[in-house]
Amino acid sequence: MSASKLVSVLLLIVLINISNNGVDAFHKIFKKLQSQSTSLDSVSPLHRTAYHFQPPRHWINDPNAPMLYKGIYHLFYQYNPKGAVWGNIVWAHSVSKDLINWEALEPAIYPSKWFDINGTWSGSSTHVPGKGPVILYTGITENQTQIQNYAIPQDLSDPYLKTWIKPDDNPIVKPDHGENGSAFRDPTTAWFNKKDGYWRMLVGSKKKHRGIAYMYKSRDFKKWVKTKRPIHSRKKTGMWECPDFFPVSVTDKKNGLDFSYDGPNAKHVLKVSLDLTRYEYYTLGKYDTKKDRYRPDGNTPDGWDGLRFDYGNFYASKTFFDDKKKRRILWGWANESDTVEDDTLKGWAGVQLIPRTILLDYSGKQLVFWPIEEIESLRGKNVQMTNQKMEMGQRFEVQGITPAQVDVDVTFNVGSLEKAEKFDASFTTKPLELCNLKGSNVTGGVGPFGLITLATSDLEEYTPVFFRVFKDASTNKPKVLMCSDAKPSSLKTDTGSDAKQRMYKPSFAGFVDVDLADGKISLRSLIDHSVVESFGAKGKTVITSRVYPTKAVGEKAHLFVFNNGSQPVTVESLNAWNMQKPLKMNQGAK
Repeated sequence: MSASKLVSVLLLIVLINISNNGVDAFHKIFKKLQSQSTSLDSVSPLHRTAYHFQPPRHWINDPNAPMLYKGIYHLFYQYNPKGAVWGNIVWAHSVSKDLINWEALEPAIYPSKWFDINGTWSGSSTHVPGKGPVILYTGITENQTQIQNYAIPQDLSDPYLKTWIKPDDNPIVKPDHGENGSAFRDPTTAWFNKKDGYWRMLVGSKKKHRGIAYMYKSRDFKKWVKTKRPIHSRKKTGMWECPDFFPVSVTDKKNGLDFSYDGPNAKHVLKVSLDLTRYEYYTLGKYDTKKDRYRPDGNTPDGWDGLRFDYGNFYASKTFFDDKKKRRILWGWANESDTVEDDTLKGWAGVQLIPRTILLDYSGKQLVFWPIEEIESLRGKNVQMTNQKMEMGQRFEVQGITPAQVDVDVTFNVGSLEKAEKFDASFTTKPLELCNLKGSNVTGGVGPFGLITLATSDLEEYTPVFFRVFKDASTNKPKVLMCSDAKPSSLKTDTGSDAKQRMYKPSFAGFVDVDLADGKISLRSLIDHSVVESFGAKGKTVITSRVYPTKAVGEKAHLFVFNNGSQPVTVESLNAWNMQKPLKMNQGAK
């Protein structure tokens, strides 16, 4: 077999393994494990995060219906109160005044009535004038049909909204004869059109291999009628889970827009979570309010190769508009990458990632994401590095901090691009394939360079986050690859016969749209024991990895900057802060 054919075969194997992001669908049932509870005293602290949102124990997944009400932030999320795998799902409910410190309340919604007796799945919240917050959610009936229900607070004067009621006139939306009752879920936040007096919402679904977002309209928020056509659909994309639909401003680069904004100078974002790939994809486009149709711009692919909120371990996200600070905030869930057996032994699984603000990039062709400013309140001891030149093969340690629990922000200057590799037709255009071919130890012209996180001193274990700069052969413009590679992250190996239950140690990658006119590119990483959230070029490309080192843990972890390209790279500036634990992280959760 020729070398080129061998590479093709290896890539095919990789693609098969990552076709569902290496993760089983989180609705997979492990009957023997889903009610195997772990006492608080038995929860393993190893790899547990310090400043990311998670309950004291057990399984979590999708963030549901985040919102702000009477000055209190509310986060609802899918939670198993009885075990560390998916099952027994309720809507857990936590509240905060600053998005950093959280208090757990009693579950807001749990299976109790005929219209949700087999499950209370994901949904959204909408503030309805005169009615207050209304939760829309997917209920699973006795015959496993997915239907859409609503719930309302018992006491609107209570800013904590501790008790929720599910009225008996549910459901509000059922699948009709042309819809798939087993793939019909996750209603969006509704928005109001002042011109025609209708509320609108979307429900994710599929028809054969076509992903669909159905639209429903209502005047009173109770009687909902499906529009003649879906707002959008796409062939060969499978089930569209957790759709999200919202406007972004073309002109205002500081503030977000409310869901119901219908003014000038705006684009709309349609995001879907693809059940087949376990990734999320979004498009920017124009929403025709008269025809109730959404049309993507066409600048980027509409489907599997499209833009993503995050190119790593990130799924089932949900946004809300924070009217106190006029910003749109994104919550996303990161599943574990270790085995179900390990999750059960440690007694917990899943984290919510640091909330991010969303704005439209100046180019108008993509979104940019950045950690909320409140996270900076947790910064402690600071160390800095300036004007540190790195020749080929050099790395320098960032000392004086605790690298397993840190916020690091670095700006690299690559100088000239004369040595950049030509990006031509012989290269794959898929960033993940390119990252697997040209990893952090494969010498290039400009790069690879970046951070080596959660590492042992001798790099026996490490998770590199890095850039590699190519030059497009046809345009002579830079083409920047960003990778986060978990393959060398852990010495742990799994020998189980079921490959799906082995630890998942993937590389993740995306291209970064920067011109490098000044030679500079930035990288910020939020590192939290088993989480590495990385923001390239001020949030143009974001990648999250989950990793489980055996030696590079706690005080034994190290952090480096490195350059393995033949072109010298300068660390123009680097700031790293120890990150403190919040004073209260979801105490009270059962």
